[in-house]
Amino acid sequence: MLVLLFDIDGTLLSTSGAGRLAMDASLRSEFGVEVPIVQGSISGRTDRRIATDQFRLHGIDDTPENWRRFIDGYLRHLPESLRTNAGRVLPGIEALLLRLVPRDDTAVGLLTGNLERGARVKLGHYDIDRHFAFGAYGDAHHDRDAVAAEAWQLVQARCGEGVRPDDVWVIGDTPWDVRCARAIGARAVAVATGTYTLAQLAEEQPDVAVADFDSAEELLRLWE
Repeated sequence: MLVLLFDIDGTLLSTSGAGRLAMDASLRSEFGVEVPIVQGSISGRTDRRIATDQFRLHGIDDTPENWRRFIDGYLRHLPESLRTNAGRVLPGIEALLLRLVPRDDTAVGLLTGNLERGARVKLGHYDIDRHFAFGAYGDAHHDRDAVAAEAWQLVQARCGEGVRPDDVWVIGDTPWDVRCARAIGARAVAVATGTYTLAQLAEEQPDVAVADFDSAEELLRLWE
């Protein structure tokens, strides 16, 4: 069984910063924080880690209640942020998914730092949520490797214990995607459709590095 676990932002989608802007709006409406989040401080991080960092930066107690307030505000602002910031499904993604998802020998899921509900809002906005039946998310984990460990448990439960770590591919656009793949013994595809260049991603020594998925025939042959 081939298992493909996709990151979302910068890999499947470009939301033109809609998620970050919804977080800004949540911090503003819930906690009175007017300072925007710096893009470089969130790339590859889980939503839980981003919130913790912002709470520390602005002197907000990192309590379960404040985390819930942050989530509620974020999810309230996210749909409008997606509507008003022109994003897109990234090149080649829809065609790639249409080739992969119907295959009986392939399981396609998510491994993302997004909140589960936030992930579904984003994917639903661009009408690709139907392609992903399962996933591991950043609701509870500060560390991307912990999300990967949860994903591996889900894969074993879904596909059976016969699946091996090297049957699993993690596909993402940041060094953290490659590193979390290695943390569970999986293979990695790095794609330069986010904030990192192909040369920067190649430094992490992924199994495959591509500029985008506009021409994915090489990968499809690899995954036959």
